[in-house]
Amino acid sequence: MANKPGIPKGTRDFGPQEMARRNYIFDTIKLVYQLYGFQQIETPAMETLQTLMGKYGEEGDKLLFKVLNSGDCLAKVTDEELQERNALHLAAKMCEKGLRYDLTVPFARYVVMHREELQLPFKRYQMQPVWRADRPQKGRYREFWQFDGDIVGSDSLLNEVELMQIIDTVFTRFGVRVQIKINNRKILSGIAEVIGAADKIVDITVAIDKLDKIGIDNVNQELREGGLTEEQIAKLQPIILLEGTNEEKLNTIAEVLKDSETGLKGVEEIRFILNTLSNPSNQNALTNELQLDLTLARGLNYYTGAIFEVKALDVQIGSITGGGRYDNLTGIFGMPGISGVGISFGVDRIYDVLNALDAYPKDATNGTQLLFINFGETETAYCMPVAAQARQAGIRTEIYPDAAKMKKQMSYANQKLIPYVALAGETEIAQGRLTLKNMETGEQQLLTPAELISAFKTI
Repeated sequence: MANKPGIPKGTRDFGPQEMARRNYIFDTIKLVYQLYGFQQIETPAMETLQTLMGKYGEEGDKLLFKVLNSGDCLAKVTDEELQERNALHLAAKMCEKGLRYDLTVPFARYVVMHREELQLPFKRYQMQPVWRADRPQKGRYREFWQFDGDIVGSDSLLNEVELMQIIDTVFTRFGVRVQIKINNRKILSGIAEVIGAADKIVDITVAIDKLDKIGIDNVNQELREGGLTEEQIAKLQPIILLEGTNEEKLNTIAEVLKDSETGLKGVEEIRFILNTLSNPSNQNALTNELQLDLTLARGLNYYTGAIFEVKALDVQIGSITGGGRYDNLTGIFGMPGISGVGISFGVDRIYDVLNALDAYPKDATNGTQLLFINFGETETAYCMPVAAQARQAGIRTEIYPDAAKMKKQMSYANQKLIPYVALAGETEIAQGRLTLKNMETGEQQLLTPAELISAFKTI
């Protein structure tokens, strides 16, 4: 007996109903991006490891899927190196490419390569799959889709404001209550500076970014392992656990950072964003809560300014959107001085949230709207022109291909959740009409082809 085929852990198949729901997500986000003047691009699934490595921190580099060189991938490897079994060293010899880890680094590479063709500021959106060699679990996959929006070539904080409005609009349209968390890497750098651990900023941000997942005790242990002293860790505690309104937190942290120019710059940037988005008189106020969270760190090394993360309030799941400003990213590819800020919607997690809340509109998941029953050649010949007219009118229409038993055809309509069925037998044909049946109520109407199509305008 042949083994049943399977798929790699952390990947999924998507059937027709699932794709209809995912397309609803894609279309909703795409439309909002377009309302703000964003344009779509795509980049290859594979990038060179030179492009990818070193952009996501040490932890990120470990999660990169590397692709073996074509042909003899061992051509550059000696017998001694094989016997040493040093995986990282062998990968460097055997792999020159990797699957993209996110869409931001490939976008930065794209900007550098196509700089002469771009009008700055350039606003792009991109929806493609990414891959991470992570441990699969609920809400975390090895292959998943992201939907990014970025603005490059402008330092204005109005870009951050606009991205917050995009996030708010998208989740309002989905009918999902969220909390948008915001922080600033300059504030985090200032905190590291005032506690005397400026050289430990990466260790600090990686550790405190895990607070929700592992708790304060384990965060403190990671800080110790990162080289912070007990005195420095003690100074961090009231900052990490700071509570109050956004304004109260800002005032407190501004006092803590009064001797840090970098930290105060971060406070100033956050204050502008929060004030702009909380002013109802200029219609900028958000529907969802915007909260300053000083533990938000976004472990990726390339963020330099404001950082964002979105949590669903009614479903237990990880971050469903995140992003921030990355002033220095294109400089890594030889083009300094181009500032960027972006967000990434986690499409797969949003899909799980909408499923959990059953928040899809009815017409988002329905496929065919009208099925013509097949009674035989004569009847089908009569129905085909009507079906063509229905499609021209925008009605999603099928003709059952075989003259099967009525029960089988009706079962097909029920299984596919087709709401209406059209029947044309000898009586209907003689009268130049069709019977339209509502599959939910059982109601039937005898209609001309024109009346049938008009009926759908009121459905």
